[in-house]
Amino acid sequence: MKTRHLTFLLATFLLGVSTAVVAQDSETEWNSLSEEQRQVLAPYAESWSALAPERQERLAQGARRFAEMNPEERANARDRFQNWRNLDDDQREAIRDRYQQFQRLEPREKDRIRDNYRRFRELPPDRRQQLRDRFRDMTPDQRQKLRDRMRQRQQQVRPRATDRPN
Repeated sequence: MKTRHLTFLLATFLLGVSTAVVAQDSETEWNSLSEEQRQVLAPYAESWSALAPERQERLAQGARRFAEMNPEERANARDRFQNWRNLDDDQREAIRDRYQQFQRLEPREKDRIRDNYRRFRELPPDRRQQLRDRFRDMTPDQRQKLRDRMRQRQQQVRPRATDRPN
């Protein structure tokens, strides 16, 4: 019995050590990055080895995607990143929360939101601003009623798949 217990403890220890070694092996070496990736990630050059391997991998993937973008896409990405950096911590946290809420929605609801956003983006800039101003001036109760009305209207226009005849 004692031998089994000792064997179990040894196996657990070795598993923990091997997991730590694998985690160290998954570290992305700075020199293994492409020249373009190193250029994009230059601000992290000095502290690269101190970053967690998961963070290194995420940054390397982002730099890889950035390298594949055309100049217009890169400019848009820079603008979005700058906007993100200009937000305070509370604003960033609120955005992260909203993103998590969106991820928990049903696919049909996500599609509805994306469709509404696409239609909004297709409006002329002055009309979009007009709608933003109107929404901003509403009370929370008025906003909720508007959301409810829009949801009902959307359901009338697009019946559920289960409601359609076969």
